[in-house]
Amino acid sequence: MADVQTLPDYPRGITFEHVWACLMEDRERLKETERILRESQKETAQIVKEVSEGLKKTKKRQEKDALEFNKRLGALTNLFGDVTEAMIAPKICEKFEEFGFIFPRANPNVRINDRVNNISFEVDILLENGDKAMLLEVKTKLTAERVNKNIEKLEKMRKYADLRGDKRIFLGAVAGIVVTDEVRAYALNQGFYFIEYSGENFYITPPNGKPKEW
Repeated sequence: MADVQTLPDYPRGITFEHVWACLMEDRERLKETERILRESQKETAQIVKEVSEGLKKTKKRQEKDALEFNKRLGALTNLFGDVTEAMIAPKICEKFEEFGFIFPRANPNVRINDRVNNISFEVDILLENGDKAMLLEVKTKLTAERVNKNIEKLEKMRKYADLRGDKRIFLGAVAGIVVTDEVRAYALNQGFYFIEYSGENFYITPPNGKPKEW
């Protein structure tokens, strides 16, 4: 005897057509949910893209602003440096007379450019006489790095002078408006004269021990 296939026994009052209609409704609802999710994903991707582009534009604008700020800061620093040199130069020779130095000339912005011997540097203020010369490094904010730069300049000046038969003794000095106690002590320990401001005047402190000569 062949098996007889029987239909599912639905609860009373619910027919196969009712169940089928519910399944179809759920399927349509699922399709709508998937459509909404796809649109949401597209919107999210667009938002992410717009945010990313906005961040890139912001970064470029910040880099441009930073570059412009650095240019203005550099110009302002140079201006302060020029003012600092202008404050020192007129009276510096007179001030060094207290230490036994007679410098008839204070030459600002002296440039040495010996391409043949590869010697090139700039001196903020150069004090000179027949026997000695002093190289002044003048900065708005004096740092240990600038002190070391002046040492390098003095070494180059000694080499340049020897090549020209210049037997003068070279000395060093540094000056700044903003200087920490550590940098001040470092400069004095390097054998430099230290020039500092007090109001509208400036004062010179001799180095610790004998001034270093080049």
